[in-house]
Amino acid sequence: MSIRIGIVGYGNLAKGVECAIKQNKDMELKAVFTRRNPESIKLLTETAKVYSVDKALEHKDEIDVMILCGGSATDLPEQTKEFAKNFNVIDSFDTHANIPEHFAKVDKVASESKHIAIISVGWDPGMFSLNRLYAQSILAESETYTFWGRGVSQGHSDAIRRIEGVEDAKQYTVPVEEALEAVRSGSNPKLSTRQKHTRECFVVAKEGADKERIEAEIKNMPNYFADYDTTVHFISMEELKKNHSGIPHGGFVITSGKTGWESADNNVIEYKLKLDSNPEFTSSVLVAYSRAAYRLSKEGVSGCKTVFDIAPIYLSGKSKEELMREML
Repeated sequence: MSIRIGIVGYGNLAKGVECAIKQNKDMELKAVFTRRNPESIKLLTETAKVYSVDKALEHKDEIDVMILCGGSATDLPEQTKEFAKNFNVIDSFDTHANIPEHFAKVDKVASESKHIAIISVGWDPGMFSLNRLYAQSILAESETYTFWGRGVSQGHSDAIRRIEGVEDAKQYTVPVEEALEAVRSGSNPKLSTRQKHTRECFVVAKEGADKERIEAEIKNMPNYFADYDTTVHFISMEELKKNHSGIPHGGFVITSGKTGWESADNNVIEYKLKLDSNPEFTSSVLVAYSRAAYRLSKEGVSGCKTVFDIAPIYLSGKSKEELMREML
C-alpha cells in the first residue's frame, strides 16, 4: 500500500515535493492544501486534488504524512504545531537559532495528539547537521567548518529587491577558495565571517534609479551584507532572466581532527553538495523523511523528532535485507 502524502502550500518547495513523490514508487500524492484559490492551481499529478487549507481536517483519514512547505519566518512556527494536532508532519524550519524553541512547542502538541513530527528537515539544517554530528563524534579532537555556495540565497535576494529603485535581483553566496584550502590542509584556521564567504549581487535597477546609492545600501545592509566583501553588478532584465533564472546552491561541511596517542595524525572529513535546484533537493530530503515518519508512526512512535533521531534504515524504500546486501 502506498504512503499517502499531503502537501501544504504550492510554491517552489512544494512543486519539488510533487516531483520527488513521483520518483518514489511507494508513495502517492493525495492532495495539496493552499491558501490561494484552489481552482488557480494546476498540479502535475493528475490523480491528486487541490483543496483550500481550511478544508484539510476534512481529509484527515486520507493523508498518512503532511509535508509543510511554508516559510520559516511566519508560516511554520504556527503551521507545524497546528497540523501536528491531527496529522503526522514534516517541515523544513531552518532558522537555526530558533530550532530548540520550535521543537519544544511542536513536541508538546505532537506528544499529546499521538502523532509524529519531524522538523528542520533539508540540507542545512538536515544533511549538513548529520555530517557535523558524525564527524565530531568520530573525531573527538576536531574543528568543523561549514561553507555555503556557490548558490543563490533567496533571503538575501529578497532583501535587495526591497531597496528603492531595484526592479529585480539575485544574490550568490560564494565560499572563499583560500579559506577552503586552509581548512582542507588540516591546519584548523580561525576564520572570520568575511574570510569564509563573499557575496555577489546581480541587480536590475529601475530606469533613472541612483545606482551608487543602491550599491551603497546593499554593501552596508546590516545582517545581510555589511560583514562580507560584496560585489554588485548592474545588469539588464534580459541578462538576469537568461543567466540567473535558476536556484542553484550547495556547500561543504569539513571537519579536521587529530588521532593517535600524541594527536600527531591529521584527518579530514569532507561532505559536499552541488545542487542545480535548492528547493528540489530540499524537497527530496523531505520526502525521504516522510517515509520515516510513516514507518515510525506505524510503530507507535509519537512526539517531535529531528534528523538526529531518525535511524537511516527508516529513510530507504529498500528492505533491511536489500540494504545489507547492497550497501554494507
